[in-house]
Amino acid sequence: MKAGGPWRAAVLAAAAGVPGVAVAMPERMDLTGHWVGFMAIALFVIAYGLVMAEEFTHLRKSKPMIIAAGIIWAAIGMVYTGEGDTETAQQALRHYILEFAELGLFLLVAMTYINAMEERRVFDALRSWLVRSGFGFRQLFWITGLLAFFISPVADNLTTALLMATVVLSVGGGNPRFITLACINIVVAANAGGAFSPFGDITTLMVWQKGIVEFWGFFALFIPAVVNFLIPALLMHFAVPRQRPVVAEETVTLHRGARRIILLFVATIATAVVFHNLLHLPPVVGMLTGMGYLQIFGYYLARTHERDQRHLAHYGLPAGELGDIVPFDVFRSVARSEWDTLFFFYGVVACVGGLGFIGYLELVSHTMYTGWGATYANVAVGVLSAIVDNIPVMFAVLSMEPAMSHGQWLLVTLTAGVGGSLLSVGSAAGVALMGLARGKYTFFGHLRWTPVILLGYAGGIAVHFWINARLF
Repeated sequence: MKAGGPWRAAVLAAAAGVPGVAVAMPERMDLTGHWVGFMAIALFVIAYGLVMAEEFTHLRKSKPMIIAAGIIWAAIGMVYTGEGDTETAQQALRHYILEFAELGLFLLVAMTYINAMEERRVFDALRSWLVRSGFGFRQLFWITGLLAFFISPVADNLTTALLMATVVLSVGGGNPRFITLACINIVVAANAGGAFSPFGDITTLMVWQKGIVEFWGFFALFIPAVVNFLIPALLMHFAVPRQRPVVAEETVTLHRGARRIILLFVATIATAVVFHNLLHLPPVVGMLTGMGYLQIFGYYLARTHERDQRHLAHYGLPAGELGDIVPFDVFRSVARSEWDTLFFFYGVVACVGGLGFIGYLELVSHTMYTGWGATYANVAVGVLSAIVDNIPVMFAVLSMEPAMSHGQWLLVTLTAGVGGSLLSVGSAAGVALMGLARGKYTFFGHLRWTPVILLGYAGGIAVHFWINARLF
């Protein structure tokens, strides 16, 4: 099917500012029964199989997804170009690239701040305090779980889980049972905590940036998320050993500027919210403005570094008096961002976008959201996210754009966020902890407690229907 002259005329007229000319997207071809459609499905399955096998192949997850995305869209372009249509596929792909750019830059700024706080030893100081605290295993089980739940809404759930797991490994090295239970609890808590905040997970960020749920609207999921975390934690509590670890004497001094960088991160989040909610601009613009805050502060730290060194030397003070004055370079924090995750995200957006452009998402949407109903479909999305990463699952749902109530959109946000806790491979937090606590936190060790986690999953959904009934 060709995009004829009227389509190009409309684009040119709109670009020239001619009033009264509406730009209408041309009709797309249905390629679900075409060889391109079958090839795209096969490529996506193969690429995602390689992603899931990353732990064994050591092939970075971004590589197969980027290649699959390129081939899928090349095949689509061949078909449309063969029909004489050089606009439709191009415009669609530009749309998906724009979506990735907004989300990718947003994530890049957030990652940069997290890396800057890590470089300033903020997380090391927290870990040191917990290790020196002298808490028992059961107390540490709850403290690390609660901290994971409340830190992940601001930092991402992956960083939070790694931080808390480091504490667990530091104090429980000789007790594998405690490590297994504590790691499971951390994964569940980090995923649950990330579900009630736009900053807690990539899926919630996608929903917020899409404008489906307002910033404060996510907090309606707070109590369901608490239930999702507490039910398995309470049941696992009785299996945690009644012992006290050996206390390690370790003191960590924050690098200069650490506390101010935390405040700048809070200011950056506030800026993004103001840009989105009050000015109706993309929140990524607010985040990039916040990146400017960090860059200016980094310039200040660099300019005053030698002055502070001379000040300490003049008065004969140890470095700890003013905190370590290690020089700061913001671009070092940028370089240490999870580029593999960002490029993987691009591959997911492009691949799922290609499958949607071909017509498969309409078929899936009709089967799930029309045939099963929104509730069953959204619960199934959560279970599916335990097997397949929640990023492509949620992006597929957003691309389908099913007609749902506000309560149902919150439900799918909740299930996609916490469903990954059902299996250790269901979330980035679980996969990372399997690598960090290799041999102590394993797939089958997590699987043994899946029924308990499933109770929390069901409990969170039930509480959401109860307390947020007015939203359905």
